[in-house]
This record gives sequence, C-alpha cells and structure tokens, in this order.
Amino acid sequence: MTFPFYKLLQTQGRESIAAKLVANLITESGADRVLACDLHSGQSMGYFDIPVDHVYGQPVILDYLASKGISSDDLVVVSPDVGGVARARAFAKKLSDAPLAIVDKRRHGHNVAEVMNLIGDVKGKVAIMVDDMIDTAGTISKGAALLHQEGAREVYACTTHAVFSPPAISRLSSGLFQEVIITNTIPLSEQNYFPQLTVLSVANLLAETIWRVHDDCSGDIEPFSTLGID
Repeated sequence: MTFPFYKLLQTQGRESIAAKLVANLITESGADRVLACDLHSGQSMGYFDIPVDHVYGQPVILDYLASKGISSDDLVVVSPDVGGVARARAFAKKLSDAPLAIVDKRRHGHNVAEVMNLIGDVKGKVAIMVDDMIDTAGTISKGAALLHQEGAREVYACTTHAVFSPPAISRLSSGLFQEVIITNTIPLSEQNYFPQLTVLSVANLLAETIWRVHDDCSGDIEPFSTLGID
C-alpha cells in the first residue's frame, strides 16, 4: 500500500497533527513495517509504533544527472528556501562537492512565497534546484526567475514528489527551466506532461530496499548509504 505522507505536520498553533493519525491508521490496518520515500519531515517517523525504513529519491536523480555529462565546474546546487539547505548540501556533496546557493524568501500565506535575495554565486553556471516536493511551484519558479536574473546559464528543477497543484504546470512549462526532473512516487496524469518534464522511476530503489529488509541484509554487497536509506 502506498500513501502520500507529506505535508502532514503541524505548521501553526492549534492545527491538528495529521501525521500521527495516518501513522495510527496504517498500524491499525495491520502493517508491521513501513517503507517511506522522502518524508517532508523526517520527524514523522517518530509517530509510528512500528519500524520505519526511510529512503530518499536522491540517488535516482543523481544517476540521471550524471548521465547528462554536465561538467562539475559548471554546476551549482540551489536550495529554493532556507529550510532545504541540508538537503541541497547533501545533494551538492554527491555532485563532486559542487558549490551551494540559497534562495532567501519570505512567505506571506499558505502556498504563497516571495523571493527576496540570493545567497551565493550562480553567474554563468548550470543551477540545479533541489527540493523534496513541488506543489504549486510558486517557490521554485520564483527562485528560478531570480537565478536567471543573477546570470545562471541554465536552471534545472529536481524533486521527488510531484504534487503539481494548479497552476504548477503553467509555471513549470513557462520556459524558466531547462528541465524539470521528478520521480514517479505520485502518479501523474497525461494532461500534466509538458516538454521539459522528465519522470524517473523509483521502482528499483524501492525493490532493492524491500529485498534488503526482507533478507535482513547488511552492507555486504553495497552500503545502505549508497541507496539513500536511513
């Protein structure tokens, strides 16, 4: 069974914590172990009373980027907000320790973001924007516009979960991005495809993880860290 376990944490006072409810529902339904991919907040694992294996879509996206043959000297990894710095830093380390840039923004309301300034240098670089999910694409598209203003040669968007709430498609296909790279953790309807979109499968990543968990396999063949597994 799969469940879209993102955006379920408390974001303001007196708001219910849906993550705990979902954890209880899954447990009471008879599950004895959970495999999660790129939780929006890693703390969600603490709501479960059963074992949780947390994997990241990062290795799948990294393999694809490596196949494109972009020179490491031309790359800069960009976090679309301050909260994603740790994720972007880990991503940059896997890309030959590429430099890091951060988009500083102020949020004025739910799903509304305003870009303020850029921390770091992107002039003449291929900018790789990394996030765990894209919802309405407001944050990442405004960030991409800022990167172009600051002289970025090309901008790529990389994310694990493509929620794509309106008007995400129009924003992502507006020409700001050289390519939008996502995984298939969330099924995407045909009408939401656009020319710049690339969808990568996480099937092998999840299958390998399930096999290792089932066989109680350690790192004899390959370290768990190479699969992005907590």
